[in-house]
Amino acid sequence: MAKITPRTLSGFMELLPAPQQQLERMMDILRKTYALYGFTPLDTPVIEASEVLLAKGGGETEKQIYRFQKGDADLALRFDLTVPLAKYVALHGGDLSFPFRRYQIGKVYRGERAQRGRFREFYQADIDIIGDGKLDIANEAEIPSIIYQTFTRLGLKRFQIRVNNRKILNGFYAMLGLTEQSGDIMRTVDKLDKIGPDKVRGLLTGELGLTEAAAGDILRFIAITGSNQEVLTALEGYRGRNEVFDAGLTELETVVKYLAAFGVPEENFAVDLTIARGLDYYTGTVYETTLLDHPEIGSVCSGGRYDNLAEYYTDRQLPGVGISIGLTRLFYVLGEQGMLNPQLPTAPADVLILPMTAELTPAIQLSTRLRAAGVRTQLYTEQKKFKAKMNYADKIGVPYVVFLGDDEVSAGVVACKDMVSGEQTTLPFDETLQRIREGLALREQGSVIVE
Repeated sequence: MAKITPRTLSGFMELLPAPQQQLERMMDILRKTYALYGFTPLDTPVIEASEVLLAKGGGETEKQIYRFQKGDADLALRFDLTVPLAKYVALHGGDLSFPFRRYQIGKVYRGERAQRGRFREFYQADIDIIGDGKLDIANEAEIPSIIYQTFTRLGLKRFQIRVNNRKILNGFYAMLGLTEQSGDIMRTVDKLDKIGPDKVRGLLTGELGLTEAAAGDILRFIAITGSNQEVLTALEGYRGRNEVFDAGLTELETVVKYLAAFGVPEENFAVDLTIARGLDYYTGTVYETTLLDHPEIGSVCSGGRYDNLAEYYTDRQLPGVGISIGLTRLFYVLGEQGMLNPQLPTAPADVLILPMTAELTPAIQLSTRLRAAGVRTQLYTEQKKFKAKMNYADKIGVPYVVFLGDDEVSAGVVACKDMVSGEQTTLPFDETLQRIREGLALREQGSVIVE
């Protein structure tokens, strides 16, 4: 029989055990942090009816989506976690309590061109707060605090959450008589970090047909910088000329005011008028988070306020605010930058038991006691030479190896070797357990990400 050459498709990630443990550790931190803020876990199907996923889809979504027929069913793989959430809330709204706060970490699929750091199958980590009819502005101020806590717990320090409000932008463009083109202008301005102001000016005057004066006004407006208070003070000079602008400025001032109470330091948060987010469904506060020492990475967490994401599924008004972390891409980039902490344990077990007797009962009983004490334990029963067993322990990176022979069983003790220091002790079970616990606690110190 001819053998099939094993391969992983382009744009799909498969990790070896050690980096998979690093990724799982990151996801565990995200889950615990989101739970601190009262978010409930949610899982939605990977496959949905195409009409559900494409209800608000445009040309790009149509091009990127994985779509297929199964019998008479027209199906597609989800391309984000937000659209399935909108369907979920519209479908189950009568059984949910609002505001509904959920987090979801799951794989999504986009059939775009695979390239370095860009995948066709990747994890997203999302949180959203959905209101029934209304959603208080305080929720939009809480989101940056969750971003701050999440990245701080991961080990990042030099990052900045950049915030703006789409109403401010829409109101400003209305002052210039450009309301009908505001969406196209925002999508163009959103490219500023990637292509620079000169090319943005060229797109505004070329593709969009704006006058040089209008393009200049836009570039000067989004170039307003300084401390958060200085930017807000500058924006006050525009107040009174457009109601939408005024509403957006009031919302932005409220978000900034509450941030200190939520525990977000000024150095990790900035009002940035260049932030627009290209998606049309954002209606208020928008967020982008960048690593200050690695601007080439781009945004590692983005999102914003939307007023009616579920409009294609229900007449019920369901406003919300949320953020998304492209977890697979972030993990890949952090690995490339050498920012994943190599000192944290990545072994599948804390203890490897090597029985030195033909009778396995004592070793099995010991493994049961260790697991009952919360110690991840693997029992190695393969009939191999001692050197091969120790090579196995080295290869999986297990921190402790326990030897159990006739002498240890008779004396009621446990022989335990620290695989890092090389120190070996022969002690009663309780003392060995204490030693293992203390050693594991020391090994767990430190963060997943190092800067």
